Order: sequence, then structure tokens, then C-alpha cells
Amino acid sequence: MDGQAVKNKNRVYSTDQGKICPACNHPVQSCACAEQLSGSVANAGADGIIRITRETKGRKGAGVTIINGLKLNQAEMKAMAKQLKQRCGSGGAVKDGCIEIQGDHRETVQAWLQKKGFKVVLAGG
Repeated sequence: MDGQAVKNKNRVYSTDQGKICPACNHPVQSCACAEQLSGSVANAGADGIIRITRETKGRKGAGVTIINGLKLNQAEMKAMAKQLKQRCGSGGAVKDGCIEIQGDHRETVQAWLQKKGFKVVLAGG
């Protein structure tokens, strides 16, 4: 076993390849198990209740609405994020199995998700 294989055994990101799949050690874009992993990571600890919080840490005081607890795969989560961003009229992203919407849109997101039939809780302060 060469030193390179041991060195890269637990890597999750490479500057020239991007995110690395922890199961097969290939770039996520060309990984066959990426869809399965993203679904399982996103659903880890999901209990059927969607929690909506507001965070400012690490964002220089700018608030972000965080939606987590969704039992969706990566493609469905991106589609929902797109709809929420349009509904709130702001930007956002899908990160670490959560949807982030720029700004404080907790009430808007809560009403929209409840209308869609989800069980929603405002968490945090």
C-alpha cells in the first residue's frame, strides 16, 4: 500500500475535483452511490417534523432561515428550495441536507410548508 492511498483515505474534498464520496473515494459528480448517500445524509435524524430556525453565526450578522428535517432526496430538496426562494423573493442554497434561505422568512416558509401538508415547528429564538 503506497503512502498516497493512506493519505487520501478519509478525504471528503479535493481542490481539483470538488466533493469526494466517502464510500467509493470518487468525485461526487461521477459517483454512482452519490444519490444514495445524499439521501441518507439528508434524512439522518429526520423525525417527520420540519424545523425552521434563523441563524446569523458565521455570516457577519446577516440572518438566514434554515429549514431542516426534510425527508427528501437531493433533487427534490433542490426543487423545494427553488420554490421557497421564489416565494420569499430571495436567494438561498441546499447545504448539508438543509435548505438555507437568505433573510428572516420563518413565517412565510412555515405557512407555505403547512399549506403543502408538512408538520412544521419554529425552533430556536
